[in-house]
Amino acid sequence: MISLGGNVRSVVVLGAHCDDIAIGAGGTLLALCEANIGLRVDALVLSGGGTDREDEERAALRAFCPAAELDVTVHKLPDGRLPAHWDEAKNALEDLRSRTDPDLVIAPHRGDAHQDHRGLAKLVPTVFRGHLTLGYEIVKWDGDLGSPNTYQPLSSERAEKKVALLQQHYPSQRHRPWYDKEAFLGLARIRGIECQSRYAEAFHVTKMTLGLEV
Repeated sequence: MISLGGNVRSVVVLGAHCDDIAIGAGGTLLALCEANIGLRVDALVLSGGGTDREDEERAALRAFCPAAELDVTVHKLPDGRLPAHWDEAKNALEDLRSRTDPDLVIAPHRGDAHQDHRGLAKLVPTVFRGHLTLGYEIVKWDGDLGSPNTYQPLSSERAEKKVALLQQHYPSQRHRPWYDKEAFLGLARIRGIECQSRYAEAFHVTKMTLGLEV
């Protein structure tokens, strides 16, 4: 059933690269883990395995998922080459699906301009066919920010914590011109305005059902 109730027991989070999940949905992960004690989080990242970036990712996701039952898998697909490694990526998702049946899937959205993000997003509904999927956005130079339709409001404290954790746990990315507090909080502020909150993370949802009682 493609819906989401108040009690979330299990979440799958997917990224093409180390840091994608934290950038796109770090604040939402913090909120989920604080609201659902004992939450199971299965994280799958397709590239960066066996490098310093994997170490960064594992430490970061542990910080973003406090008190959760966390499992992190980082594969070694080459950055920027996911379309050429379609079968390997699909097999990685199928293997994860065989081990979990989440209440919620969080992944890139299909309108992302980066070929790795977009490729992963297209694979998700072929594996997690009956699951509610939130497609996150990542600010970058491509100019591909669209019109999301689902929001997770963030308090000022939670938004600031997200940014602090991003700066703390991903030192390899600090040289990038878009990787800074101003960019992350700026986008969160815009999304907050759109949902009448101070800050927010925004997502693209293709399909969901309403569980309204009659």
